Amino acid sequence: MQSKYTIREILPDEFDRFGQSLLGAYSQLEGFPGREEHPDYYHLLTNIRDFTEDRDSQVLVAVSSTKNLLGGVVCIGDMADYGAGGSATRVKNATGIRFLWVVPEARGMGVGKALTNACIHKARDKGQSQIVLHTTAAMTIAWQLYEGMGFERSKDLDFTHKGLRISTADMMRVSCIRNKCLAIAGKTIVRKQYDRTL
Repeated sequence: MQSKYTIREILPDEFDRFGQSLLGAYSQLEGFPGREEHPDYYHLLTNIRDFTEDRDSQVLVAVSSTKNLLGGVVCIGDMADYGAGGSATRVKNATGIRFLWVVPEARGMGVGKALTNACIHKARDKGQSQIVLHTTAAMTIAWQLYEGMGFERSKDLDFTHKGLRISTADMMRVSCIRNKCLAIAGKTIVRKQYDRTL
């Protein structure tokens, strides 16, 4: 597989492939709840078009030179549209990141980082002051990516969704102020310093 790819908005005919790839990535995670435990969530994974349709959001994909989808992410421009439990939907002046995935054969090519950075750039361009996302302990590759990018944990956005604990180790936030993304006083998910020129 070539290491060249482009990050762009999803095309209408790519939503089904996006959903199937997202479902494949999440359902194979060791320790991730199965379809029988969370059928609504698994339905959501394969119906991202419906989830994003009436929300302030953009679906981004990484596409190879041969038009294969290598990964994707949903950038949510208003946390009121985040669609998760807990207090995250009340965070102001923030962009949310959800549903990041990368196909196994593209791991190590920087696809996940490029998609995450694309959402950060969209937040910056929109004048947002922070990024909010969550992940679970089963998503070890994503967890390593976010920590490597400087995200820090925060306890204030913990919640339980249908018996699945989304806790301190599962929540992340980055805060962007002026030319840097800076840690805010108090508890926060994950915070990192980012140069706005990234």
